Amino acid sequence: MNGAVVGVLLAGGLSRRMGGGDKMLRRIAGETILSRVIARIAPQTSCLLLNANGDPDRFSAFGLPVVPDSIAGHAGPLAGILTGMEWAATHAPDCPWVLTAPTDAPFLPDDLAARMLTAIDAQGADMACASSGGRSHPVCGLWPVRLAADLRQAITDEHVRKVDAWTARFRHILVDWPADPVDPFFNANRPEDLAEAERVLDRTGP
Repeated sequence: MNGAVVGVLLAGGLSRRMGGGDKMLRRIAGETILSRVIARIAPQTSCLLLNANGDPDRFSAFGLPVVPDSIAGHAGPLAGILTGMEWAATHAPDCPWVLTAPTDAPFLPDDLAARMLTAIDAQGADMACASSGGRSHPVCGLWPVRLAADLRQAITDEHVRKVDAWTARFRHILVDWPADPVDPFFNANRPEDLAEAERVLDRTGP
């Protein structure tokens, strides 16, 4: 099984609960959330890109390709997944997999890609998403590039917007991570979440 993976960091949301703006540029213990996400995901992938709409120059300090949604209209996380698949097909044809991760989750696991690849291979699945603490995390997933055309049709012709509605068509599995001592999929959606993340770092270290 070819395990070459393109990493796609999803930053297409509008950050309403954080008061607008780019929440991944907020800081936790002096470091942006995005920097923390990059540090965790980059070692797991062959190449890494940022899926973000608007002016790409605001992310120039991070040194990543910034790729807007390939479908207009803020179609949600599925648009980001599709964008990553289509980018990989063109720019990284030797990578059959796309790993997506949110840019507001500062404690992501360092074995996200490896465990998902192993589980997909062992169970003969098409794709995988993460879960923890009894909850699934559909935007943390490993997706086969070969299904890009199917996903594009689902979004454009069938107006599918929910990740679960699309994954239900395939052999889709959940790969679980422990939520103690900290849920690795904790996300900073609100200002009070930033304070909680600081407390987590005080308790567990960087």
